[in-house]
Amino acid sequence: MRRSIIGLAVACLGWAAAGSAPAAGIAFIDVPADPAQPSAAPAMQGAVWYPCATAPGIVMAGQSPLRGVKDCKLEGHDLPLVVISHGFNGWFGSHQDTAEALADAGYVVAAISHPADSGHATDETRKPPLPALIERPDDIKRLIDFMLGSWQGAPKIDSARIGFFGFSRGGFTGLALIGGNPDFQTAFDALCLGAAPAPGCQEVREHGLPTQALTHDPRIKAAVIADPFFGRFYDLGAVRAPVQLWASQFGGDGVLPDDGSMAAGHLPTKPEFQIVDGAGHFVFLPPCRAQTAQANPQICTDAPGFDRAAFHARLNREVTTFFMTYLVSHP
Repeated sequence: MRRSIIGLAVACLGWAAAGSAPAAGIAFIDVPADPAQPSAAPAMQGAVWYPCATAPGIVMAGQSPLRGVKDCKLEGHDLPLVVISHGFNGWFGSHQDTAEALADAGYVVAAISHPADSGHATDETRKPPLPALIERPDDIKRLIDFMLGSWQGAPKIDSARIGFFGFSRGGFTGLALIGGNPDFQTAFDALCLGAAPAPGCQEVREHGLPTQALTHDPRIKAAVIADPFFGRFYDLGAVRAPVQLWASQFGGDGVLPDDGSMAAGHLPTKPEFQIVDGAGHFVFLPPCRAQTAQANPQICTDAPGFDRAAFHARLNREVTTFFMTYLVSHP
């Protein structure tokens, strides 16, 4: 069984290197609300990318184009699963190029828009920053439950080979899922008691610090974490999954330049760690279309001389290799 997965992944990587990668199939998903607590666990919308032998086209997700083939027949069996968590105000397509690259290499990739703090959040689902943050790991656990249970392609997924990719607040999400525990009190003391308190401090003063434990999910066997929000304030001593950790040189959007390096230092096993020189926080999002760049220059503008497209080619290649090492090659 493992040999067949390796063969598929190696073949797909070879096709990608030759410049003729197979298309990613795309299926949209609706993860139902938890009937026992629909306000705390509302319905979630998302997409799944997966191996497909048909030539790619454009699939529209609302007003946003995704490259792939809608509802292509899912090929293969015993396929590894990677789940994706976006950053604040993102959506399930925020890391579409990485999802497509992984699908082209033989993975099933699932992403949702977090109901409480995505760009698609509604007045009914959006929540203040801290409640939204601590609910995120449970969102991903529910996504994994759905992919292994109700999703029509579930019988073709190998439940023993599940990976995670998360950026910014998605990185916070991943650190919790693999066994980390944020130290909110230390964070409050460091960020809120000085002369220039950080955004969110007033919320804590009014509502207090979170007291509930965050959701862990031992089914996740390997994790890629990019520019993790709150990375410096995590106790990661219980983490056993291998981690590939990326950090931008300059940080941004609440992520400090050394959040990544401090998280790396807190992991009990040395991660694959890379600092992206000359990069700000948003380089982990794909290169922007002209329309997006005009509407959102903050997330689309890089430092002079930084080539986001070239970086993403490298990022996607190394993320795929990491997951091949820990989800495919390992017993």
